[in-house]
Amino acid sequence: MPEVQLVLRSTRVITPEGTTPASIAVSDGTIAGVLPYDAEVPAGARLEDVGDDVVLPGLVDTHVHVNDPGRTEWEGFWTATRAAAAGGITTLLDMPLNSLPPTTTVEHLRIKQEVARTKAHIDVGFWGGALPDNVKDLRPLFDAGVFGFKCFLSPSGVDEFPQLDQEQLANSLAEIAGFDGLMIVHAEDPHHLDAAPQKPGEKYADFLASRPRDAENTAIENLIDQARRLNARVHVLHLSSSDALPLIRAAKAEGVKITVESCPHFLTLTAEEVPDGATEFKCCPPIREASNQDALWDGLIDGTIDCVVSDHSPSTADLKTADFASAWGGISSLQLGLPAIWTEARRRGRSLEDVVRWMAEGPARLAGLDRKGAIEVGRDADFAVLDPEATFTVDPADLEHRNRVTAYAGKTLHGVVTSTWLRGERIADRGNLAEPTGRLLARGD
Repeated sequence: MPEVQLVLRSTRVITPEGTTPASIAVSDGTIAGVLPYDAEVPAGARLEDVGDDVVLPGLVDTHVHVNDPGRTEWEGFWTATRAAAAGGITTLLDMPLNSLPPTTTVEHLRIKQEVARTKAHIDVGFWGGALPDNVKDLRPLFDAGVFGFKCFLSPSGVDEFPQLDQEQLANSLAEIAGFDGLMIVHAEDPHHLDAAPQKPGEKYADFLASRPRDAENTAIENLIDQARRLNARVHVLHLSSSDALPLIRAAKAEGVKITVESCPHFLTLTAEEVPDGATEFKCCPPIREASNQDALWDGLIDGTIDCVVSDHSPSTADLKTADFASAWGGISSLQLGLPAIWTEARRRGRSLEDVVRWMAEGPARLAGLDRKGAIEVGRDADFAVLDPEATFTVDPADLEHRNRVTAYAGKTLHGVVTSTWLRGERIADRGNLAEPTGRLLARGD
């Protein structure tokens, strides 16, 4: 074993083989050994014993809108990565919007990387964007290290990131399939959205009717057809319609290269509990009914849904007007995803090992981050230490997000992150955050 600087010890360490008492040996930021609990501490190494708190691999969140540069008043790398660290996340991938400029050329990627370089408290990678007119930019972006490409099949909400129609989607998919890249897709069909009743106002029921399940189902069906025809790798973002699960399940069984994510808000919040005018709950696609949520959980448990990520999409408070039609759509949950999912998972009889599979292993696999997502030899020494029995009530004032608007305000959640570790260094300790030490990641890291 190489020289060990740190031994992190707990009676409950979650490894790919299960939960066990263990001492994790760390050498130069890498896991050098997962040793018996009472293993002798190597000479010169520091022992950190966290008692009965659970040591999880650092979570990986592949769906975060940092909005930096250009809309930094909405969030920014400094605040987003602090919130992530406080919530047990050690790696995030930044979406190509709503920053200005969007990450749609190599030049724009370099601008974003320079902004993030000194502000990242955790490791940060980047998605590229696929627009109607940038097919020529996709391969250069891939070669520059983006993890894949995001597109919208319906309006994105910002003018600088237009949607793809089916022909444009096919053109981009054909290009990306040529170098075995990954297209991640906001899948709502614009024709179904246009045909749905559009009634402005404070009633959540009216907003829900304006984003019907059929919009998701049709878009996903069309995406499966395109992926099958072009032998392309595709990923469905933020699945909210459980009606699409049979389509996805059948496509996977057929061998179509499709993966799927859902989000904490779809798995823990329900339409029935959203008060009228409470646009902190607005997102697109929307939070749906409790029966739909139950079916999403079934899809998560049986593996049809591959991972759970935040879709952290913040804005300034003034954009969250009481009118659901005009309010900005997005849920801020970067810091709260782990306790939110654990609270609901334990209620449904699931384990923390399940949560690790959904929020660490699954997202790391999606992004090809072979050094992240698990506690095993050779991986980065990234850890989240959790007291799973402790509870807390969400107070927006305690959040590290720049704009402390959250749909979870006032909720009592299980699971307190007591510390977060990045490559063997403690970066968060009961609410105290260290200076930034995150690295910028490229595909293949």
